[in-house]
Amino acid sequence: MKILVINPGSTSTKIGVFDNQVKYFEQVLRHSREELAHFDNVTDQYEFRKQTIVDALMQSGIALYELDAIACRGGACKPIPGGTYLIDEQLCHDQANNPIQHPSSLAALIGFDLAKELGIKAYFTDSPMTYELSELASFSGHREIKRHGRFHALNARAVAQAYAQQRNKHYSELNLIVCHMGGGITISLHQQGRAVDVTDAIAEGPMTPERSGRLPARDLIDLCFSGQYSHSEMKKLLQGEGGVFSYLGTADMRDVETAAQGGNDEAQLVLDAMIYQIAKEVGAMAPVVNGQVDGVILTGGIAYSQYVTTELGKRVGYIADVAIYPGEMELEALAAGVLQVCNQEQVAKCYGENLTASV
Repeated sequence: MKILVINPGSTSTKIGVFDNQVKYFEQVLRHSREELAHFDNVTDQYEFRKQTIVDALMQSGIALYELDAIACRGGACKPIPGGTYLIDEQLCHDQANNPIQHPSSLAALIGFDLAKELGIKAYFTDSPMTYELSELASFSGHREIKRHGRFHALNARAVAQAYAQQRNKHYSELNLIVCHMGGGITISLHQQGRAVDVTDAIAEGPMTPERSGRLPARDLIDLCFSGQYSHSEMKKLLQGEGGVFSYLGTADMRDVETAAQGGNDEAQLVLDAMIYQIAKEVGAMAPVVNGQVDGVILTGGIAYSQYVTTELGKRVGYIADVAIYPGEMELEALAAGVLQVCNQEQVAKCYGENLTASV
């Protein structure tokens, strides 16, 4: 089985081609801010990104007609349970028209179009809109607001499964806390194969390199009605210009750590504050399973930082064994999800039939 994997990010698109489970081609296609500035919104980038992918494959000597399936990063769709889904027109419509404009949504649009041209099928696995919260976890504190539970489901579940496999266990046997640390940071509690509680990637959790995370509600209300910011500007304060960026003017944690090591006291304090907040959220997950946690997993790009992982280990190591999986396993996880469907090890779900009506 030859599977093309498509994973768009803010300023790049990762692609890979797998022969069954073996990845024999991978490339990161960089998109300059000048190139993307021509587009009013993310959805408008569709044709540009699609052509970039096709050109890269052709230049690398990969024949599109040899592909058997396409695996796409899940995007901003309606809340659904985890798993592998067949991409259909309903999903493409929902992602193209979702008010949350995230580059990951382009994967399904591109994959669905290419699949139609090639006479094959396109799928996605564990969308960031994966919703498996327990009934108690769905409560926010006010009847008018229900928790969303958006998180880095794809990589979180992939590293949790890898952790279990390396310990000769099955993912469904363990209780694991997974902390994904990148531009966004989410902490998820996996109870015997289900993510029963998570920090929402947009509106909750610790501050991140560019997101504010959970803020004091009354102060946030005052800021909204202060007249200083428009509706769109307030959203940027929460996502894009929040978190570490709001304090230091950069969202690159490598630069922040370098500055801290060079004696910049403010950079050191902000870095430690982010670590402090992450540790608090990790600790908050343990009572969900009455403290019966089998492992704490640190993953994502920031997990390459020895300083961050060491400091987090000091704070949360009492909960359970701390394992580090730096980077992400997204291409591999997407290919594996499609391969299981193609090998009839699982049945692909239908998006329209699996919408979480209660959310």
